[in-house]
Amino acid sequence: MNEQEVLYGFSSVLIAAALFVAIVVCNELGFRTGRFTQARTTSEMKELTGSVQASILGLLALLLGFTFSMSMQRYDNRSIAVIDEANAIGTAVLRVELLPQEFQDEAKQLWRDYAQVRMEVGQVDLTKVDERNEYNAKIAELQSELWALAVAATNVDPRPVTTGAFVKSLNDAIDSQGKRNALLQMHVPEVVLILLFVVFIASGGIMGYSSGLSGQRMVVPIMLVSLLITLIVFLIIDLDRPKRGFIQVNQAPMVEVLGSLNR
Repeated sequence: MNEQEVLYGFSSVLIAAALFVAIVVCNELGFRTGRFTQARTTSEMKELTGSVQASILGLLALLLGFTFSMSMQRYDNRSIAVIDEANAIGTAVLRVELLPQEFQDEAKQLWRDYAQVRMEVGQVDLTKVDERNEYNAKIAELQSELWALAVAATNVDPRPVTTGAFVKSLNDAIDSQGKRNALLQMHVPEVVLILLFVVFIASGGIMGYSSGLSGQRMVVPIMLVSLLITLIVFLIIDLDRPKRGFIQVNQAPMVEVLGSLNR
């Protein structure tokens, strides 16, 4: 987790609830302000206020769509990264049989331990830094042992179609692990989320102000719009939180690889 990210330390439910409360409060303030200035506002100004309201709501819709697309793309990339790493490990395990006989049992055991650790770390919250560091140390140690085994096997059998194929699959597995770790650190920039929240709250204020100018409260429609927008914002934040939110990347590919190793 990037230490400069402030919002990531808070629950997505808490952020969504705070936003909903903020838009309700801003809507009420806007309504009272509109009622206060109602008598001194001309019809032309009321029409202009309606145009401003439509513009802000349009900007909000644009930002919601843009931000949702960003968070969904990152979620898809993380899902594909899990599949790619599982495939890389599975391929490396198959190519263990190309190694000289004396290295095969040790290689299979190392890959079994590696897949187990990779599956376990995939379920650890990114905010648990110490626990993840322990897993990362185990992963680095297993990678070193696998590489040392590959070097030893290459000294015995340097042919590229046998040991060389195993070395390539080992490199692919290590690369896929690095790519997956990098994708875990990629989030929707907080400045985009903050801008979305600001427009979100401003839209509540302008809707309340417009209602105040008309002299009539629109409680149900405004609450319904606010709730729906809040739910979309919650979905955006939750998609952007790997291993922390309610929406989690499916770890089934890694489970299947580990299961095949344990058979």
